[in-house]
Formats: sequence, structure tokens, C-alpha cells
Amino acid sequence: MGQYFDQIPPELQNHVKGLVKSVNVEEGVDALEKVSQAWLEKKSVFEEKTAGMDMEEIDRLAADDSRAALALTYSGSLVNIGPLIDGVRNVRYSSIGFRTNTPDSAESDKSKLESDVETNSVISFSGGPVKSTSQIFKIAVCKDEDMSPEEQQQTIFDAGEMIEEEFIEVNKTVMEEEE
Repeated sequence: MGQYFDQIPPELQNHVKGLVKSVNVEEGVDALEKVSQAWLEKKSVFEEKTAGMDMEEIDRLAADDSRAALALTYSGSLVNIGPLIDGVRNVRYSSIGFRTNTPDSAESDKSKLESDVETNSVISFSGGPVKSTSQIFKIAVCKDEDMSPEEQQQTIFDAGEMIEEEFIEVNKTVMEEEE
């Protein structure tokens, strides 16, 4: 179909096609290719930044697992899931999408996971402003199992901030560059 779209994992292709509706591009520009290019760059940023923060990718985080996690949705949004402390988690949802301004976000320090967090499934929450996300593409956790909950929270927060900033830059460069 296209240079970038063909590199999108098959399970995400229909979702990426749906994202095109939210993008304004100049006439004659292939919106699907632009969205695909941006999505692939965001995937790379997530992988590089989480690896650089000594995090590893997993396919599933049990709802009762005490670890913190960072998740990337099919739509390119980030979900910071803090460690489980006294039955609740600090959760921050950042919808970066394909806008070039500051991301829309929602945060709660009293969220609960309604079920396990798994790739290719939505995350459902209670106790906060975000009730569910789009499907999850990637999940990363801290490799060091001896890390305190506070250290995990800080690592997830720092990684999330760096990734958000780079996602905004991807939007600015890919979505606004001249063909």
C-alpha cells in the first residue's frame, strides 16, 4: 500500500487507517502515509526511551502486580501506571495523538486496574477520570525488581515525560513537513 503503512504491524493497520480522520494534511499529501510514518517513529521512540531507562517490555501486567508500568496504545497515547500502593495506583493518561500542541492528559492518584493489562486489549480503570483506553500495543516495566515503589514511580514518570516530548516533536516534524 505504501512505504510506511506496509511497516505497520498487521494487527494495527485498521486502527491506523482510522486515525487518518483526525489529521489535517495539505491536498495531495497521502494522509495514511503521514500517519503511518509518525506512528512508526513514535513506536521507535517508545522502544528506545524505555530501553534507555532500563525497562523491559512485557505482554501482560496482572492487576494485582505491584510494579509500575508504561503502556503505549494503538492510538499513540501513553498510560503511566504507578506501582500498586495501598490498593490504588497513580495513573496518568496522555493523549498525544497527532496534534502539535501540549498533550491532553488526565491523572488520578486513586485509580484501580479493573483487569490485567495486556497487549492487544484495552485497559479499564475505576476511581479516576479515565475509564478505559484504546488497545495496548506495548507495555514496559522496570527491570530492577528491587526498585522501591517510589523509584519505579519516578522512572515511569521520567520516561513518560521524555516520550511525550519526543512524540510532540514527531507530530511537528512529520505532520507539518513539506512533501
